[in-house]
Amino acid sequence: MNSTQGPAAAGHAGAPGLAKRAAIASFMGAVVDWYDFFLYGIVAGLLFGDLFFPGASPAVGTLAAWATFGVGFLFRPLGGIVFGHFGDRLGRKRMLVLTMLIMGVASTLIGILPTYAQAGIWAPVLLVVLRATQGFAVGGEWGGAALMAVENAPAKWRSLFSSGVQVGASVGLLLATLVVKVVSGNTSEAAFQSWGWRVPFLASAALVMVGLIIRARVEESPVFTQQVAAIAEEAKPRVPLIAAVRSNPKGFFAIIGLRLVELFTFYGVTTFGLAYGTGELGLDRDSLLNVNLAVGALAILTIPGFAYLADRFGRRRIYCWGSLAGVVAAAPFFWALESGSMVLIIFCAVLLVNIAHDMAVSVQQSLFTEMFGPEYRYSGAGVGYQLASAIGGGFTPFIASTLVIWAGGGWGLVAGYLALGCGISFLVALSIRNDQPEAATDAGLRSASASAAAV
Repeated sequence: MNSTQGPAAAGHAGAPGLAKRAAIASFMGAVVDWYDFFLYGIVAGLLFGDLFFPGASPAVGTLAAWATFGVGFLFRPLGGIVFGHFGDRLGRKRMLVLTMLIMGVASTLIGILPTYAQAGIWAPVLLVVLRATQGFAVGGEWGGAALMAVENAPAKWRSLFSSGVQVGASVGLLLATLVVKVVSGNTSEAAFQSWGWRVPFLASAALVMVGLIIRARVEESPVFTQQVAAIAEEAKPRVPLIAAVRSNPKGFFAIIGLRLVELFTFYGVTTFGLAYGTGELGLDRDSLLNVNLAVGALAILTIPGFAYLADRFGRRRIYCWGSLAGVVAAAPFFWALESGSMVLIIFCAVLLVNIAHDMAVSVQQSLFTEMFGPEYRYSGAGVGYQLASAIGGGFTPFIASTLVIWAGGGWGLVAGYLALGCGISFLVALSIRNDQPEAATDAGLRSASASAAAV
């Protein structure tokens, strides 16, 4: 696969100050949106089975809670399609402000949602609606944030400048875990189940306000204003997503395979690992929350570090090594959980998240967006990214929990599932032949725009 098929380069970088502001805004926006999104997964694994599906057995209640978790991922491609379409037509900045606002409202409403004991069947119904809204909003987040960072970055350092999008996601996990840990540690079990779990969701309103202020001050991407907006209206693709897929169908579907290592390792550790460790193995919840804190904090260093190495030595090499690390560390992580040793658990979690996962996500922004021309890359990269989330991410905890039930409580099938996903990502990454950015000429852009206009 050639990762730069078509007019693939990110375009001309903006001024150094603009590049830094865009990188900071993308980072901060990712913190806000992913705090909300990850927070749901943490609390769902701990409490939502009892609070919203109390009539079911513990196993079925857990599956139901994971199903609502997965609903958010099903709506991520829809968000990618809608926000990608208008992001390609109207600009990246407007969509990023809108996605953050929608996410903040949905998360705050979850914080005041009545439980099943208070509202009956309407409680899980409303929970699913709000989770779907979260998924819809975050579906448009990654594509816009990645483009704002990549399109403003110096050509030589696109992976490094855009890695803040994924660092922001790790900080979001860190904050979500930390807030849950603080509230859980300072309330009784009864108080946490009664009202304490709501506090982290309500706190998201303050984060959203900060994020909106920062994003509102960032200028539109110069690639959009100078190249895409300058294209005659009749020459623009009527449906950017279709134009993107036609321009590079292999790249579009390769994104799904490439993302499996990231999705399986991350959600296998931070959500399923937390629930399995506490529910099946009886491990201390606070201790496992510390594991999430550890990998989230370390990612602040590892993601930009791997991005720097990728800009120096090639993205394909980094991606392949990360995928192999996921294959190797899948079974040891569950051995470590079974042993109960926090030292081993943290070590194996670092291998899966801070090596396998972080190697992959450090280059995704530049690698994925450069697969498509600037006039349809919000749709192409964004929808491909979110389609992978729906397939490989949202139902990873659900599938893993089902595999545990089939195995009579054992983790062998889950470890095999994790390793398989990482192996697929390795094979897809191995097929990438040209992973360095190429400069798109004006002539190439005009040619691509003319062909896309027929769509």
